[in-house]
Amino acid sequence: MSGLSRRQFLSAVAKPAVAAVILTRPDIMGKALAAVKDTNGHPENIARDESFWFEIQQAYTADRSMINLNNGGVSPAPAIVQEAMKRHLDYSNTSPAYTMWRILEPQREPIRRLARFFHCDAEEVALTRNASEGLQILQNGFDLGAGDEVLTTTQDYPRMINTFKQRECREGITIRQFPIPVPAENDDEIVGLFEENITSRTKLILMCHMINITGQILPVKKVVHLARRKKIPVLVDGAHSFAHFDFTLQDLECDYYATSLHKWLCAPHGTGMLLCAGRKLPVSGPCRRR
Repeated sequence: MSGLSRRQFLSAVAKPAVAAVILTRPDIMGKALAAVKDTNGHPENIARDESFWFEIQQAYTADRSMINLNNGGVSPAPAIVQEAMKRHLDYSNTSPAYTMWRILEPQREPIRRLARFFHCDAEEVALTRNASEGLQILQNGFDLGAGDEVLTTTQDYPRMINTFKQRECREGITIRQFPIPVPAENDDEIVGLFEENITSRTKLILMCHMINITGQILPVKKVVHLARRKKIPVLVDGAHSFAHFDFTLQDLECDYYATSLHKWLCAPHGTGMLLCAGRKLPVSGPCRRR
């Protein structure tokens, strides 16, 4: 795929934090950053390099008495992220009316520059609290009426299904779900299933980029091309894909994409990103969890 490799991406994200490293845990964070930046070789060899992963492990404060098998819900934040959050919270409490509203809040806007890692414009990106919030802004924002159908799979995220079920109860729309094979080894088969289930009433498609229960990566670009021919918008649930593996917007060509930044990017808890390609977006919306 085009764009930055995961190693390049993480190294670039870490650069603005170098100054903070000196104030927090220079011994541990310095080694971890160096390990990410300088490691070369085949991924399978790196995966077995215990000295490399030891340095990465030391950048986190995870409880060593527990084996954490769920980084997908909310990833443990690295120590440097925790220290930055504490430092900003302490500063905001010194005089909130000034420090929080006048100093810290205006500093949120430049964070949208993370759009450059997705190869999109910063004006197309809104910062949210999670993927669910971003998707629900979209789900509740489309003009749907009685009889209109939303197409999705049986493996899409339950909260997103329930959001459409709420509109189903209130407005009379219909949710049309279909199963996909596990494992789904043929992209054309997946695209064919979407096409088979599109009807004359289909007004919207919701699909995962990476399914949370299986890790299956779906052919978003191919489904988007199919839907565009039929003039159907596609909402892409990217909760588990951003920063998990290498891709950019050009690899998806979608118009709507939402993700959580506190998963694989290890950003502060309660941070997400919403993309609406070619459009300017608000920077806040209704709150939901994920």
